[in-house]
Amino acid sequence: MAIKWLSSLLLGLLFVFGGGIGWIGRGEAGPMNERARMGRRLGELHGKNKEASSVSVVGAVDDPEMVVAEVHRSINDSITRRQLVSVSSCSTGNPIDDCWRCDPAWKNNRKRLADCGIGFGRNALGGRDGHYYVVTDSGDDDPVNPKPGTLRYAVIQDKPLWITFDHDMELIMNSFKTLDGRGVNVHIAKGACITVQYVTNIIIHGINIHDCVPTGNAMVRSSPSHFGWRTMADGDGVSIFGSSYIWVDHCSLSNCADGLVDAIMGSTAITISNNYFTRHNEVILLGHSDSYVKDKAMQVTIAFNHFGEGLIQRMPRCRHGYFHVVNNDYTHWEMYAIGGSAGPTINSQGNRYLAPSNPFAKEVTKRVDSDSSVWKRWNWRSEGDLFQNGAFFTPSGTGSSSSYARASSLGAKPASMVAQITSGAGALSCRSGSLC
Repeated sequence: MAIKWLSSLLLGLLFVFGGGIGWIGRGEAGPMNERARMGRRLGELHGKNKEASSVSVVGAVDDPEMVVAEVHRSINDSITRRQLVSVSSCSTGNPIDDCWRCDPAWKNNRKRLADCGIGFGRNALGGRDGHYYVVTDSGDDDPVNPKPGTLRYAVIQDKPLWITFDHDMELIMNSFKTLDGRGVNVHIAKGACITVQYVTNIIIHGINIHDCVPTGNAMVRSSPSHFGWRTMADGDGVSIFGSSYIWVDHCSLSNCADGLVDAIMGSTAITISNNYFTRHNEVILLGHSDSYVKDKAMQVTIAFNHFGEGLIQRMPRCRHGYFHVVNNDYTHWEMYAIGGSAGPTINSQGNRYLAPSNPFAKEVTKRVDSDSSVWKRWNWRSEGDLFQNGAFFTPSGTGSSSSYARASSLGAKPASMVAQITSGAGALSCRSGSLC
């Protein structure tokens, strides 16, 4: 099916908390230095601290290792089910996919997806408890008064919505929204793309996100009752800002001006799963800055993703917080795969790391701007990972701590099977009446 292309005047999408302002605007693309970017973010945070705190802290859990153990149980249960069925079954051992992809009537039961999440973002409801909204109009000409039928009109609504698409299209969020691209070929590209700001319960599934650029300086509507001025966006594929219960699943992301997925400013309860990342420099940023200590509450699960060709670094790059990296396939990087600063806890389990041919880029890990006397106390560990072509992971901290002991009691799926369970990573080609 042919993709319907839009004018590149505008392209950006906002999920925003309580009618506050956030990016959806239009304007000419242009450079934006880090100081200006920082000023925009901090300026928007003033007056929003109460809202941002209430959104993000709600998503934090007291014992993140309990969530790690829950992920392991889901994986092991999925493996057991696969062992009990015939070889011809569609089951793969991927607990998210096995939850819904084997149902040929998936189109009539789309909301089942909301019950299939795992990890820190497992409670993201999206629009499960709301009505369906079908995007019929790929246009995006008026950021202040979007037309019914457009995607922008849907994401600014105050009520829960499960958003689907009537046909293939290229598109250039208030809380409780799901973007569900299954069954059609949907691209969000060539503009500001998606900002998730001061919201909860967002699911983004089955979307192609690429070629996002800095745009801005425009009046934009953020809810049915509010519009206001918005300055430049960074050019991220998905920018998560002061938000919680967020799940990004089965998307294909590439070639954006800044990050493909960035989560900052106290965001937490996030799962990034089953995505296909390609052709990009700084892939995933988790944590605003070394000095922004509110990100110590950040908890993110990175699971079943394929990090593919043309990637350079940050898969992810972490600050503060707790990060579970499980059963991902790392087939390409040019500098490093996993990096961090400011004492993050990184738990790498059951991943496959295939190092590049460059003899100076074999190390999976990178401590950014930190002396060994400092980072040796950070808890970074590798358990059950598969290292190929000379790849190696430099651990640190107390690998035998009680929290790690609780997490390792069930174990991830064997790394030797990662290629199989990530083979469907990225946006899927689903047809009504058939297995997806």
